[in-house]
Amino acid sequence: MTTAIPQHPPCVDHLVVLATDLASGVAWCERTLGITPTAGGEHPLMGTHNRIINVSSPAHSRIYLEIIAINTGATPAIPAGARRWFDMDDAALQQQVAAHGPQLIHWVASVPDVAERCAALGALDIERGAIVTASRPTPNGLLQWQITVRDDGLRLMDGCLPTLIQWGAVHPCDSLPASGVQLQRLTLQHPQAATLQAACEAVGVANTVAITPGNTPRLSAQLSTPQGPVTLSSFTLQE
Repeated sequence: MTTAIPQHPPCVDHLVVLATDLASGVAWCERTLGITPTAGGEHPLMGTHNRIINVSSPAHSRIYLEIIAINTGATPAIPAGARRWFDMDDAALQQQVAAHGPQLIHWVASVPDVAERCAALGALDIERGAIVTASRPTPNGLLQWQITVRDDGLRLMDGCLPTLIQWGAVHPCDSLPASGVQLQRLTLQHPQAATLQAACEAVGVANTVAITPGNTPRLSAQLSTPQGPVTLSSFTLQE
């Protein structure tokens, strides 16, 4: 008998913080959020690895923050010429993080029907990318998911347009303890706010984020932490 996979409505799934390496990412987390991330693992498909913390809150009931870095000791399994997810191979972004430290760069939206949501974005002339299957081993078993990744690795709309993910039977938050850090609000500021609004409506997450117009694209995540309120903000390249 096949066990049905629980279906959850579209929501903010996780925040993506890019670090030059995991050691600097962990140090950033301790310094900025007041906690030490312990969970995480490797992504053989992309040659990356991460640390994660649960940042679920009453407003966002199943969400985590991911600190991710290129694993220099691994060879990605993606085809030759393809690039890693989240613009991680972009030289300008790498230089910015190297100069200024780990930074919020993107967010991922969880959907129960990733192919349908990609088609909805396609109707808006937004190519979110191919749907690829990925996984990583954990002490509690194998995590498996489907995720949208463009061959060029682009995040789109300066990171404000979410990557889409559809989880298998297990979600990282199922075994991730409360961290004392909670996401209160995610704000997306962009010059093309109307386009971003329409895209988030197509994905089904427009009511879970705040979208505002502005000359400078920016993601802002307001968090409560053991050290008090903290706001993580993305940067614009060459800012």
